[in-house]
Amino acid sequence: MTVIVVASNILVQYPVNDWLTWGAFTYPVAFLVTDLANRRLGPAAARRVVYVGFALAVLCSAVLATPRIALASGTAFLAAQLLDVFVFNRLRQGTWWRAPLISSGIGSTVDTALFFTLAFAMTGLPWVGWAIGDLGVKFAVALAMLLPFRLLMGAADTGAGNGGTKRQPA
Repeated sequence: MTVIVVASNILVQYPVNDWLTWGAFTYPVAFLVTDLANRRLGPAAARRVVYVGFALAVLCSAVLATPRIALASGTAFLAAQLLDVFVFNRLRQGTWWRAPLISSGIGSTVDTALFFTLAFAMTGLPWVGWAIGDLGVKFAVALAMLLPFRLLMGAADTGAGNGGTKRQPA
């Protein structure tokens, strides 16, 4: 989790074009990590993964990215990932793809709105365009992450005390 967030915080500082930064391609994988932890270990453990990832990523990002990026990233990450855990847990009993796709989509929207506003508002940079492009890529990656999620879901369900499919207490 920490590697994904730190890499994304560095890559978001490098635009691909007026609509996209390189960070858009790496950050959505964090939702895959959270959703797999939630599927296997339940929401309490997934929240612990989020908290540890948050603490380590903010510390590393403060050194490797700008302080403003680190603060924006930490705020957006924490809000979006905790929301992802909550939504995923509520939808976990449905069709296998519904929980990760919807929770990642909602989390990505919150993350993008918070991060780009906090990181780039009033900088003169084309951050609104980056946010729109970033969100589009996050949705596309969330869709693409369904295949690895499905493949890894069996491994995540194996060994889970409850079979990994029952709703865990929030």
